[in-house]
Amino acid sequence: MTHSTDPSYAVVIPTLGRPSLSVTLAALAGARGPAPERVVLVDDRPLTDCGPLDVEIPPSLRDRISVVAGCGNGPAAARNTGWRSVGQEWIAFLDDDTVPGPTWPADLAADLAACGRRTGGSQGTVVVPLPADRRPTDWERSTAGLAGSLWITADMAYRRAVLEQVGGFDERFPRAFREDADLALRVLDAGWYLTRGARTTLHPVRPADRWVSLRQQAGNADDILMNRLHGRHWWHRAGAARGRLPRHLAITGCGLGAAVAALAHRPRACLALAGLWLAGTGEFALARIAPGPRLADEVTTMLLTSAAIPPTATYHWAVGLLRHRRVAPWRPVPDTVSGPAHPAGGGQPVPAHHGAP
Repeated sequence: MTHSTDPSYAVVIPTLGRPSLSVTLAALAGARGPAPERVVLVDDRPLTDCGPLDVEIPPSLRDRISVVAGCGNGPAAARNTGWRSVGQEWIAFLDDDTVPGPTWPADLAADLAACGRRTGGSQGTVVVPLPADRRPTDWERSTAGLAGSLWITADMAYRRAVLEQVGGFDERFPRAFREDADLALRVLDAGWYLTRGARTTLHPVRPADRWVSLRQQAGNADDILMNRLHGRHWWHRAGAARGRLPRHLAITGCGLGAAVAALAHRPRACLALAGLWLAGTGEFALARIAPGPRLADEVTTMLLTSAAIPPTATYHWAVGLLRHRRVAPWRPVPDTVSGPAHPAGGGQPVPAHHGAP
């Protein structure tokens, strides 16, 4: 039951129709505390795959749930579609593969009630369960990085006024990468504070094939967009890891140089550059294999993808340079709604940590 003193909030969940969505809704419906006034499922499957969502909706949510079309434009656009379709004071974003904790609504209500008038957002704590009987795989370690990240929209609530002021999520971010850090930096630039609440959400590791790490390299193009919007020092402001892109560029350059030297009949140069390529690739593979379970399939995956990641990362980096070459820097929008930009209450700006491709 929702009491008049409880903050007004809606929950927005972008979805690709994963079976885990039913688990998310069941956990939300079964949790203790004031239920959301609205739950919006944004169906972000492509238009060619937009049949009815195969999801089980709990009876307690049926009178407040709606499904809107996201049309496959990516999670940033889907979240914008979701929050703009409701009118509540707070918008709580969840992912369709998360499991809200057993007291999540009550904890969220307490988190929001504790926010000062200049606190623009509140983040929940994300917990990623890992195997207890072995070391985690590369993919499991990548997912576990979410637990140490800030501002991630797996569990993040924003004031409607804040989203309206900064324009919501930047839809030029086409995938679930950096769009959360971009929004948070814009919110902080606009003079708001962000806090971490007490609520907890589980984020299980999704099944993935051996090539998932290659697909993740597309995020290098999004890092170029972040550079354009927030300057080259955004990494420090957001507490984001730089990753291995400089090494990937060097390894790829050595490989290309070896090929060119071979075509030019320069055997010594070819051998030297090929040796550097092999050394760089070997070091990268060992760095990924050492902390893992070292199972045969995992080692094979690491060897194959470690050779393919540097040129893939280089390609997406170059695509980002070309695609975002004319993007202008972000400029804060004056706040005409909530008063002075430096509050007496509310949480403090906090750095984020995000894994890099």
